[in-house]
Amino acid sequence: MMNNAVRSRSRWPLVVALGAALPMAIVGCEDDPFAFQWDPTPDTVLLYSLQRPELNLISGFNFFKKIGLSVEDPNATGEWDVAIDTRSGAIVFVLPGSYGVSTTARIAQLEGIRFEDVTEAPSDTLVYTASDPVPVRTGTVYVVKTNRSPGSFGSSCVYYAKAEAVAIDVVEGTLLFRYVTNPICNSQDLVPPD
Repeated sequence: MMNNAVRSRSRWPLVVALGAALPMAIVGCEDDPFAFQWDPTPDTVLLYSLQRPELNLISGFNFFKKIGLSVEDPNATGEWDVAIDTRSGAIVFVLPGSYGVSTTARIAQLEGIRFEDVTEAPSDTLVYTASDPVPVRTGTVYVVKTNRSPGSFGSSCVYYAKAEAVAIDVVEGTLLFRYVTNPICNSQDLVPPD
C-alpha cells in the first residue's frame, strides 16, 4: 500500500504538465478570454404607452439588463432607461428625468442615418436629452445612454444602445422597436470591435 506522501509526489509531474499546458492552450486560442463577447444582432421589444388604462403594463425598458419594466412598480424606480407615452397624438420616449427622477439616462435622435450605419454613440452631450419627451418616428435611430449600473470590480458604468422603431401604433398605444446594446462599460461603440 502506497502512503499519501508517495501518492502526492507521483501526481506532481501531472499537475506541472497540466499547469504548463493551460497557458499554451489559452495563447493558442485566437479569442481573448477577457474580451466581452456581444451579439450585434438586434433584438426586439414591445412596450405599452403609459396612457393605456390598464395598470402595470410593460412601459419602460432597461437596455443593459434587456428587460421591460412596469414604470408604476415602486421597485422599478431608477431601473428603467426609457418608457413610452402618448402625447399630442404621438408615441414618445420619456426618460426618468421627465418625472423628476435623477439618473444618467439620456436619449439622442439621429435622423437620416440607417440603423446599421450608426456605429458609435455621439460624444457631444448636447445632442442628448434627459427630460424632454422625444417623438418616436420610423426611419430615425435613437441612441440611449443608460442609467448607471455596477460594472466589474466595483466600477460604476453607463452603457450605450441604439434603437429603431419597427411598428408604431398610436391608437393601441404600442411601440415595437429593435435595439442593440454594447455590454462594455462606458464604451460608446455600437458595433462589436473587429
